[in-house]
Amino acid sequence: MPRAALDSRVVAVFRAVLVTGVAAVLAGCATPPDRGSGAAAGLAAPTGSTAAAAAPAAAGDLEAYVRAADVNGLVERWFEESLALSPVGATFIGDSRFDDRLGNPASLEFRRATDERDQRYLAAASRIDPARLEPSARLTHEIFLRDLRLAIAGRRFPSELLPVSQMDSLYATLAVLGSGTSAQPFGTPAQHAAWLKRAAEFPAWADSAIERLREGLARGVTHPRPVAAKLLPQLDQLIAARPEDSVFWGPVRMLEGDVPPAGFTTADRERLAGEYRVLIGTRLMPALRKLRAFLADEYLPNARTTVGWSALPDGARWYSHLAEVSTTVRMEPAEIHATGLAEVGRIRAEMEAVKRQVGFDGDLQAFFRHLQTDPRYYYERTQDLIAGYREITARVDAALPKLFRTFPKADYEVREVEPFRAQSAAGAMYQPPSEDGRRPGIFYVNTYNLKAQPKFGMETLSLHEAAPGHHFQIAIQQELKGLPRIRRFEGNVAYVEGWALYAESLGRELGLFTDPYQWYGRLSDEMLRAMRLVVDTGLHAKGWSREQAIRYMLDNSSLAESDVVAEVERYIVWPGQALGYKIGQLRMSALRAEAERELGPRFDVRAFHDELLKDGALPIEVLEAKVRRWIAGQKAGN
Repeated sequence: MPRAALDSRVVAVFRAVLVTGVAAVLAGCATPPDRGSGAAAGLAAPTGSTAAAAAPAAAGDLEAYVRAADVNGLVERWFEESLALSPVGATFIGDSRFDDRLGNPASLEFRRATDERDQRYLAAASRIDPARLEPSARLTHEIFLRDLRLAIAGRRFPSELLPVSQMDSLYATLAVLGSGTSAQPFGTPAQHAAWLKRAAEFPAWADSAIERLREGLARGVTHPRPVAAKLLPQLDQLIAARPEDSVFWGPVRMLEGDVPPAGFTTADRERLAGEYRVLIGTRLMPALRKLRAFLADEYLPNARTTVGWSALPDGARWYSHLAEVSTTVRMEPAEIHATGLAEVGRIRAEMEAVKRQVGFDGDLQAFFRHLQTDPRYYYERTQDLIAGYREITARVDAALPKLFRTFPKADYEVREVEPFRAQSAAGAMYQPPSEDGRRPGIFYVNTYNLKAQPKFGMETLSLHEAAPGHHFQIAIQQELKGLPRIRRFEGNVAYVEGWALYAESLGRELGLFTDPYQWYGRLSDEMLRAMRLVVDTGLHAKGWSREQAIRYMLDNSSLAESDVVAEVERYIVWPGQALGYKIGQLRMSALRAEAERELGPRFDVRAFHDELLKDGALPIEVLEAKVRRWIAGQKAGN
């Protein structure tokens, strides 16, 4: 059963900018928080459609924040500069000031600008005495320093030479925005004009991406050939012979009808259709074709045949850095590998128990094949799958008050993944709502291959992606008051995905998993996360081949082979990213067990969940220290 990452396109907008320099795509909309008082309080420009972006601050301009110990103001200023550097990220958090800019994260100028920014802010933040800060600001200060140091340390590695992958690319982001169904607004002629200007910048990004990829060929830093080949069908999906057949024609199609939509005249509609034809025919399609030709004719034939990150220059150290970014804890790859092996063994034993419970006659491998091939476990119609998920989410939502007392204001809905990206997209994913809730969160289900969406995996997948998983955590975080935006819109894999996996473990308390096959689905998804610890470290630290990794996952799960291949190829291009899920969940589950043990009958699960959620997505080691302070306070009667 396929799963989705909340990755550099999904986890959060500016954690990805901070750590990797790549703007995340799927995040919600921001309103300005209380930036506190003091001499520097008004220096960060507020979010709003008419506000100007803050110009890059010279080191001296940050002095007022340091003198006032105004860490919230400082990180707001950092965030504001980041919006201008990553305008697509601004659109996804609902800030429309930059809707007419694309930016060029593949350029050397972008990398220099992000590094220079982070060096300035690290120097300023390092001079603020944490003893002068109240607890929430102290957390912000601790996280900000940690992330800046990690980001700067990571720039010793040439990640800019890999500006695209089958999992993450600006051309896919552009298509999502340009389809007319995502965060880019198209409600007025002026908003169409903003998009036309933004999209016209795409050829410059494509040229920069080709330059970086070509440099990577020269320096021996490329994607492995099998996964680089996955880029071609993605581009083929976007290249159209006629503008009217392109996904980018979607906004024009929204204007069709006997009468133009409100705010548009017939002349507007005709003019915009002509401008879209020019944009698509003379800017977007030529750039996409040029990129595809380069990949097919020059990049693929010369891409590396190895798969592990350790095969790259300084690859072992690079991989350890990426593992720390993902897990937010200091664990050596060998320790992570051993943890994964132990978890795989434990979960296999529980799967054997399910097999016995349902009376299946055969070994576990035969049970896996039975679950993969018996048609009773799969829907034949897309609409039935979507309806099934909607029924599950309704049941879960009704039971949530048993375990939670804080709920997000924003709603969510279940949707199919769009056809243009379904073939290469994850099996499910979550897009956060706007902070004001006007744009709901979206639980995307990939219906491209119904055999990859078993019925027995639906309860656990719903818990993970919707409530109380990603939607619950991310929407609550976005709605937090009194925090700087970086705290409301940042995220790390270990916390965000660790929470979603922890949310799956709550199923029985919420009245789910009464069917042993649904419980098997829960184990199957947990097995996936445990196998990730083994396979990711196996590929990048232990010399495993692609085929060895695929075989290991097939031997230990009922995942469809197509899903296993997609998973392994994801780990190959996103080394370390998949480690955060299980590490985060294991640490959160251990915190709950510790709280239950220490507090005994005074333990309140709803209060515990509040404590996990109320400060947003914290690095795991920071979260652990905070929760232990809460436990001590509860024991003392505070």
